[in-house]
Amino acid sequence: MTAGYDPHAFEPFAVTVDLAVFTVRAGALHVLLIRRGQEPYAGAWALPGGFVLPRESAETAARRELAEETGLAPGVVAALHLEQLRTYSDPDRDPRMRVVSVAFTALVPDMPEPAAGGGGDADRARWVPLAEAAAPAPALDLAAGSGLAFDHAVILADARERVGSKLEYTCLASAFCPPEFTLGELQAVYETVWDTALDRPNFRRKVLATPGFVEAVPGAARLTGGRGKPAALYRPGPATTLHPPLLRPSEGLTR
Repeated sequence: MTAGYDPHAFEPFAVTVDLAVFTVRAGALHVLLIRRGQEPYAGAWALPGGFVLPRESAETAARRELAEETGLAPGVVAALHLEQLRTYSDPDRDPRMRVVSVAFTALVPDMPEPAAGGGGDADRARWVPLAEAAAPAPALDLAAGSGLAFDHAVILADARERVGSKLEYTCLASAFCPPEFTLGELQAVYETVWDTALDRPNFRRKVLATPGFVEAVPGAARLTGGRGKPAALYRPGPATTLHPPLLRPSEGLTR
């Protein structure tokens, strides 16, 4: 104990974690939500999360809560690349007491169906289309006029902006394509996450001009359902970041 320091001089508060985990399913961006089985907000949908225990880090707590509340296998949870989003500390964000939350986000491919785990306060978990989850009153068995629990609508909006930015300067989009993919399939990932249409020739030119983003598969092609010739196939290149970045339409990519 540091001499002269009195820990009781400060009002105690709790620390929690919240997770905004996104994936692409059936051509749409989805977010992982849980339905709360306890008060406050019993029956409301929320981001997975919970309280940080005294002897664990925020990231350890985030992985533990995700496994408990969604039933995802420990190996699946351990393999997730979690990125710290920001800290949410409004004094009135939780009706129980002063609670500061450290939020994490992840954009991941090929995630399995979740199921409420045996721990935590969730009684159901599911992947929800982002457009539905972000609506003021999601159609998720909620009472009319209600939204996500706590300040999770704000966290979700911030996380959506973060993952959209990650596609601008990292090669993450290729992880959502088959091992060998067409540039049209890669473009569809960007359009899904950014929720906007991209100009095909411009997109193709920028992808192929970005060093290490994709590599052509020699002699491979795939029919894409159109009447033209089969489309060339590509695979992820060695790069992890994009130089220059692939900017969203408002910032450089024309529609």
